[in-house]
Amino acid sequence: MKLFGSWTAAAVLCLFGAWEVNGILEINEEELFYTESNASYYNESKAVFGNNALLVGLTLIKSAAAKGAVCLDGTLPGYHWHRGYGSGANSWLIQLEGGGWCNTVRACVYRKKTRRGSSNYMEKQLAFTGILSNKPEENPDFFNWNRVKLRYCDGASFTGNSEHKAAQLQFRGQRIWSAAMEDLMSSGMRYANQALLSGCSAGGLASILHCDEFRDLFPKTTRVKCLSDAGLFLDVVDVSGGRTLRNVYSGVVGLQGVQNNLPRICTNHLDPTSCFFPQNIIGNVKAPLFILNTAYDSWQIQSSLAPPSADPHGYWSNCRKDHSKCSASQLQFLQGFRNQMLNAIKGFSNSRQNGLFINSCFAHCQSERQDTWFADDSPVLGSKPIALAVGDWYFERAGEKAIDCPYPCDNSCHNLVFR
Repeated sequence: MKLFGSWTAAAVLCLFGAWEVNGILEINEEELFYTESNASYYNESKAVFGNNALLVGLTLIKSAAAKGAVCLDGTLPGYHWHRGYGSGANSWLIQLEGGGWCNTVRACVYRKKTRRGSSNYMEKQLAFTGILSNKPEENPDFFNWNRVKLRYCDGASFTGNSEHKAAQLQFRGQRIWSAAMEDLMSSGMRYANQALLSGCSAGGLASILHCDEFRDLFPKTTRVKCLSDAGLFLDVVDVSGGRTLRNVYSGVVGLQGVQNNLPRICTNHLDPTSCFFPQNIIGNVKAPLFILNTAYDSWQIQSSLAPPSADPHGYWSNCRKDHSKCSASQLQFLQGFRNQMLNAIKGFSNSRQNGLFINSCFAHCQSERQDTWFADDSPVLGSKPIALAVGDWYFERAGEKAIDCPYPCDNSCHNLVFR
């Protein structure tokens, strides 16, 4: 199925306004951090897929309350589960939902009145597309697996464990993770002969942070691997010389009590904020890990490299919304960002068990969208689309470490354009 390759944020924000926050009509740095206005959710709407997409209902985790495993507002967490069948009956794919972070009390109070902080606001059904699709022509390797989308309602990539009583905020991401895994294990996941933990964006970061915990749930005879899509957030200098994303992460880690849930092998020699950045932990993940990322991640350009706070005069305004409007010097800056990404994964890529698909696109989250995961005109590297690259790596049909040449060499991209 061919889908148009550029999505406008205006349409996305209208959907967000209807679903989540009334009155959001333009891209706003603060809103980006905890509503994550990337175009991925636009593709989950029936407006794009018609009535052909599989709709899967929301299941609340009843046992979570007794464990204190609750969303920001104290409501129960939940997931969407489509059961596997046939050869996939004992195979499990867990997809961790993304959606930015909240790094201040004010931001988290705002977030708890959205589907990113409360199950009261979550969609009762979600379209399963891309890596979650139940159609072999759309998802050749995982279509008949048990496929679970774990909803994201804590704001710290499923790692927090704290509270703010005055603001009536519960930061219980780590408990949500544990309660969800326990619930799924008791529902049959314990019998899995193969399992894949995946996630997009903030969920992609979570899939890295929880990868080895996921591996440890299963016997050594079970094939267990992890996939991080658009989760390689870099600790880099922004266009003003500051560190916008580091400041945000510092707030997330401090406010939500993340420190004790970060890998000890990292916090033993680095500060906790540094250990929330994937570049400092991917080298120590023991389970096989696949990193799927664009070299010019549109979310990182919008909110980390050139956010309005670092660009008060608006020099980057057009470029951050549409790469075709970037000047030569701006493109040079973005090429520097790509170089930093490639340096960050050098050690990681030396491991035979790990996989890479780094394409030179201006996009964000490519595994959940059908047009980028597996379609007639999907992005490719070496003539191989993302779905086949991930499948070949998971099933060890081929070693997959593909890195694109620099922009503008790739004409298969589905670049995002914001207005």
